[in-house]
Amino acid sequence: MLSERMRHLTPYTAGEQPRDRSYIKLNTNENPYPPTGKVARFLKRIDPDMLRLYPDPNMTRLRQVIAEREGLAPENVFAGNGSDEVLSFCFYAFFDSVRFPQLTYSFYPVYCDFYGISKTTVPMKPDLGIDLEAMVSRERQDPVIVANPNSPTGMYLEKAEIEKFLHRYNQESIVIVDEAYIDFGGETCAGLINTHKNLVVVRTLSKSHSLAGARLGYALAGKPLIDALFVVKDSFNSYPVDTLAQEIGVRALTDCAPNRRNIEKIIATREWTAGKLAEMGWSVKPSRSNFLFCSMPGRDGFFVYSELKKRGILVRYFDKDRLRDSVRISIGTRKQMQSLLTAVQVIAREPT
Repeated sequence: MLSERMRHLTPYTAGEQPRDRSYIKLNTNENPYPPTGKVARFLKRIDPDMLRLYPDPNMTRLRQVIAEREGLAPENVFAGNGSDEVLSFCFYAFFDSVRFPQLTYSFYPVYCDFYGISKTTVPMKPDLGIDLEAMVSRERQDPVIVANPNSPTGMYLEKAEIEKFLHRYNQESIVIVDEAYIDFGGETCAGLINTHKNLVVVRTLSKSHSLAGARLGYALAGKPLIDALFVVKDSFNSYPVDTLAQEIGVRALTDCAPNRRNIEKIIATREWTAGKLAEMGWSVKPSRSNFLFCSMPGRDGFFVYSELKKRGILVRYFDKDRLRDSVRISIGTRKQMQSLLTAVQVIAREPT
């Protein structure tokens, strides 16, 4: 009864969302603060009649606002139902084969299997950083995708390093930079699309703008690549970004000062938490994201994950080579992170 394609799919595993009790939820990199005032005020005065009509399939106003934010033209912007959908369309539009780091966002191999794309994974550096030099194949220069900052490590490639890579890479091969976490301390590559016709930058409003529940992401690229994404969209679903999401996105992106304050609080809490964990002897990767990838001395990641869950705190464990000793911890409020630190102090005293 099932297609041959379906029988060979291995789906992406999202962070767990248990309903059995109340948890401090530090496992899916959500923003701990609510959306800004413009979004809240809009939601309080929604006219239900606006839902009677289909949304704008070209997302005109939203793309204009994104373009203004990024210093680009609307023709350089594509929006979708979260950056996951945008990435999916990118994989379909641009890749017959692709290279990406061995340890990165685990949806990339899922997209490859879904669309029948040939994939090559490139080993990490000894410190789990992305090895851009190794991304270059001597035999061929396939399209490339890198998450920057990377997930699950949170480690960051400087913009200058990516720009250097773009200059020496095959200009006919697409390079996607997935910037889901860039607002938490990195520098975007968006401005490079004017000089690199093969570059696509993908962003999301889920993390930095507290809109994980609205599902809104976008791609930035030259007009021919954006046009290709619209062809893919209109061959799948003409209206992936609903009316409410478009209106919410416009308001979130134009309420800059309050949103920046929330991001700065997350960055400060990240650095404070990293310092406290290091004082306890933990190994903590340098992060430019809204999470920390770290390991407790003498304990594996599954033990830490399990013991924290028993105490009502969710973190993310990855059962993969080179990741099993660690957990990924989303940055919550200072109060939530203090609860985490108290819990790990107790766990550290548990017998081995």
